[in-house]
Amino acid sequence: MKWFYTQPVDIHFESGAISKLPSILAEKQLQKGLLICDPFLVSNGVAGQIMESSQGRIAGIYSHITPNPRLNEVDSCANQLRCMEADFAIALGGGSSMDCAKAACAIAKTDETIRPFFEGIQPLPASPLPLIAIPTTAGTGSEVTCVSVLSDPDKKVKKPISSDSLYPSLVLIDPTLTISVPPKVTASTGMDVLSHALEGYWSKNHQPICDALALHAAELVFQYLPEAYRNGQNLLAREKMCEASVIAGLAFSLPKTAASHACSFPLTSLYGIPHGEACAFTLGALCRINASAEEGRVEKFAKKLGFSNTEEMAQRIDAMKKEMGLACTLSDAGIQKEDISSLAVKCLHPNLRNNPVELSLTDLENMFVSLE
Repeated sequence: MKWFYTQPVDIHFESGAISKLPSILAEKQLQKGLLICDPFLVSNGVAGQIMESSQGRIAGIYSHITPNPRLNEVDSCANQLRCMEADFAIALGGGSSMDCAKAACAIAKTDETIRPFFEGIQPLPASPLPLIAIPTTAGTGSEVTCVSVLSDPDKKVKKPISSDSLYPSLVLIDPTLTISVPPKVTASTGMDVLSHALEGYWSKNHQPICDALALHAAELVFQYLPEAYRNGQNLLAREKMCEASVIAGLAFSLPKTAASHACSFPLTSLYGIPHGEACAFTLGALCRINASAEEGRVEKFAKKLGFSNTEEMAQRIDAMKKEMGLACTLSDAGIQKEDISSLAVKCLHPNLRNNPVELSLTDLENMFVSLE
């Protein structure tokens, strides 16, 4: 066996960690920064409070970010960083703000737009603007990965770009920031965590450290996501889901995601299904498909989690989706049976090649038919 592991991001995990931000900025001698955040965090006052606490070091806010951030939003954010001559940025929010901020910081020192990098025409610059990531949801793991998922609405394309330039410099994980997350968002982002853990484990690029991280993260999700969904004020459940999120982020960062994420991109861009819910849509089916791959690695994974076999784990995933009101069938997702063939074609994303079982167009079609 041959494998490689690295993690360049400093991680600070603590309830109340947000209070450490002013001292961290001072310690690192960061002078003029832009707070990049979800619009909701401006309207509810959290962004303003963080800006005020920075003792003048946060000089502006960029919040023109939509779910599944668009290329023009990245360009606009990068332009603001350039115009204010920022020497750092802070990403505050869920995956959308993280993805936008990471990409904007990667090109901020250049005059480029994000498009040539998104389209794979050239690699991202090697010297990004320093970024501090502060997640407010327990889901994407984007704060510790070298991936940014962006959308081109004109071409109806959503896909990830990957580069070491997309790693944040530092992460502050404060579970108290997730307490106000609504149940539906908690469910969707929580299932994204489970997708990251499972896909990181069964990816063809799996390796021992990431395997161990995946197992730990998945165990936490199965135990604590239902409670976090039912009772968002339960700080223990929120802490454990934040732990699961960052650990799952580490679990898939190097192996990369596989078929569930490949299928999620068109489910989001064509049917408007939130990212985590879109990943979860095929997750149970893919557990069954991948169960016996590589001498039953997934079967062993399921048993280590306390399930009798992969089928029982898949049934639990399906039951959790139903309990939390997530899409379980084609009808739930708004997919017509006659659309399956064209949907399967759009699932032929490079991430599909990471899946331990090779999936043809027919296989993908049959998988979607099984969700009827």
